[in-house]
Amino acid sequence: MTTTTRPIEGIAEEGERAPSFRWALAALSLSMLLSSLGTSIANVGLPALTEAFDASFQQVQWVVLAYLLAITTLIVSVGRLGDMVGRRRLLVSGIALFTVASVLCGVAPTLSMLIAARAAQGLGAAIMMALAMALVGETVPKARTGSAMGLLGATSAIGTALGPSLGGLLIAGLGWRAIFLAGVPLGVAAFSLAFRTLPADRERPKDRAGFDTIGTLLLALTLAAYALAMTIGRGSFGPLNMSLLLAAIFAGGLFLFAEARTASPLLRLAMFRDPVLSAGLTMSALVSTVMMATLVVGPFYLSHGLGLDAAIVGLVMSAGPLVAALAGVPAGRLVDRLGAQPMTVAGLTAIATGAFLLSLLPAGFGVAGYVAPIVMVTAGYALFQAANNTAVIKDVGAGERGIVSGMLNLSRNLGLVTGASFMGAVFALASGTSEITTAAPEAVAAGMRITFAVAAVLIVAALVIAVTSRAFIGRASVAGDVT
Repeated sequence: MTTTTRPIEGIAEEGERAPSFRWALAALSLSMLLSSLGTSIANVGLPALTEAFDASFQQVQWVVLAYLLAITTLIVSVGRLGDMVGRRRLLVSGIALFTVASVLCGVAPTLSMLIAARAAQGLGAAIMMALAMALVGETVPKARTGSAMGLLGATSAIGTALGPSLGGLLIAGLGWRAIFLAGVPLGVAAFSLAFRTLPADRERPKDRAGFDTIGTLLLALTLAAYALAMTIGRGSFGPLNMSLLLAAIFAGGLFLFAEARTASPLLRLAMFRDPVLSAGLTMSALVSTVMMATLVVGPFYLSHGLGLDAAIVGLVMSAGPLVAALAGVPAGRLVDRLGAQPMTVAGLTAIATGAFLLSLLPAGFGVAGYVAPIVMVTAGYALFQAANNTAVIKDVGAGERGIVSGMLNLSRNLGLVTGASFMGAVFALASGTSEITTAAPEAVAAGMRITFAVAAVLIVAALVIAVTSRAFIGRASVAGDVT
């Protein structure tokens, strides 16, 4: 992408909307909180759903998968749609959809209707995730972009951390329906704030390009097939997984073929020539793959490697999201003060160091040897997220913020689903067993060491990209060239 495609028009200046931008940012943050809470709160309800609907685990897991698949397959498309029809208008509609779908989830009489409502809820979440980040450029002074990105990351982490504990309390006191209905008052509050405080959509040219329906369908097919290939089978990778992966590759090829030939592509392939975007997306996917390893491997190591009971495991696992939530806003302020390049490198260095220590310390220092590196990893992740998102979004042209924001979220989601499959497979292979729950503590510890050694290598690869690419060279000069 040439520098002429990154105009700085439409960026809120210091003093512009000064009295109201904080309330607008609160609306965007609440949207991120809702989408992350919708992801994490449902997992704890799966056992209750198997009893309520007399269903198997394979059936009720679609309550989670339908939500995640809707987000993964549609997040780029809704970002592009927001660029076309107006980001404020679409975000408000997405919040309304999420809220109504939450009601439908809470009153669903059958499992199939619950799964359908969760898919609709996932579409609302995709809109909120893609457009909340994109609207930062229109609501927050440019000098505070890093702080805003840090706040969005912190509220997302709070939603992720709050989901399991809140869901457990609601199920114990009010039943499984309460975990979905709990989002309704938050949705109403987010809708009211967004409707009142977000800036009106700018008028768009009458002759703007149409929506790429074929590209949208092909991309959705590609991402759905890939996500299913990485998630179904509960850890095994059989013929169905391989067939889905091949289908994803084939559909992806058709998507690239179609995008190169359509007059109004969903994704302009030339965008990936921009080193800021290509490096940012690649690093985001690598880092998310590693972060998923802490969620997949951590519980098994703590329970089977260190012999902790379930309550202690839950307490130890909460340390990571808690640190991410607390570090988000300070990380954003550091990005605003010191710049995206050094903070990206610093965040990646912290993650790599923490991953390396996770491969060494727990065996000799027990719980403390696990918690200390996790704190380093998650604090580094908060810093990386704020810096990387700021670097990619800050100077994007006003007409492309939605789709670029969607691509950032997509890279993160693809990293998470890849990490769940790939890092889980590394852990099982390194432990020397196909059934982790029956493995000896020594085997689990060996799996832990090798898994996080691999994780450290992946982050070093991201560091190489950050240091050697042109993605973080002369951000000020880019703006100067545009003007």
